[in-house]
Amino acid sequence: MNPITVDCDKCIVCLKCVDDCPNSYLFLENDEIHTSQKGCMECGHCYAICPQGAITMTNYDFIDEAVVLMSEIDSETLLNAMKSRRTIRKFKPDLVEDEKIEKILEAGRYSPTGANKQMISYTILGSKQKEAEEICLNLFRKGKKFGSVFASYLKRIEIDDDFFFKGAPLVIVVASKSTVDGGLASSYMEIMAESLGLGVLYSGFFVMCSKMSRSLKKLLDLEKGYDVVTCMVIGYPDVKYQRIVPRKELKVKKL
Repeated sequence: MNPITVDCDKCIVCLKCVDDCPNSYLFLENDEIHTSQKGCMECGHCYAICPQGAITMTNYDFIDEAVVLMSEIDSETLLNAMKSRRTIRKFKPDLVEDEKIEKILEAGRYSPTGANKQMISYTILGSKQKEAEEICLNLFRKGKKFGSVFASYLKRIEIDDDFFFKGAPLVIVVASKSTVDGGLASSYMEIMAESLGLGVLYSGFFVMCSKMSRSLKKLLDLEKGYDVVTCMVIGYPDVKYQRIVPRKELKVKKL
C-alpha cells in the first residue's frame, strides 16, 4: 500500500511537499502531485508542510496538531534547566502517574531516528521490576565474591537490595537496533521527565547485566536484533540540589 496519498481536490500544487521531500518520492506531473513506486521513508515532512492538509499518511494513527516551535521556549531558562539536571539516586516511594508515563513515552516516540526507521522499543518493568533487579543482584554479588571485570569497583560498594533501581517506582528499558537512536530517545524522555518534576537515573549496570544474563534476556523478551541501550530509573526525587555543578573545559575544534 502506498504510504502517502494526495487529495487532488485539496491540493493547490504549491510544490512545498515536493521541495521538502528528502528522497524525491513526490514529483509533479501534468499539474498534479504524484508519488513514486518506492523510496518513501515515511518521515512525514510532506504531511507537516502541506498548507491545505491534502496529504495523508497511510497506516499511521495521528491527529491534526499544530506545530509548537522550540524557539517559543525561553532559551536561557531551558539551558539553565539542562545544566541543573542531576542524576538522582534517592527517590520517594510515590508512584508516577499514568499520564506522566504516557508523556515520557510520547517524548521518546517523537525523537529522531536514522532514516526514520523508528526501531525503538520501550519496556516498563512493572510487575517484573523486582524479579529483574534480583537477577542483576545475584549476578553482581557473584561477581564481587568470585572476581570479575567489575569486582575492583564493587568491592568498595555495598550491594543492597535496591542497588540497581534505588527504590524508584518506575523503570523503563529502552532497546533499539541503534545505540544512537536509543540514546536520543532516552534523552528526550529524560527532559520530559524532568519537566514533570521527576528525577532520572541511567542504570549502566543494568545494561551490563542485560548483555550477560540469559535470565534477564528472557525476561525482557526483546525483538530480534534489539539490544538494551539504556535503563531509565524514574521517580520523584528525595533530594534537592542547590547549585549547578562546574564542568571541565569545553573541547571544540574549528576546522
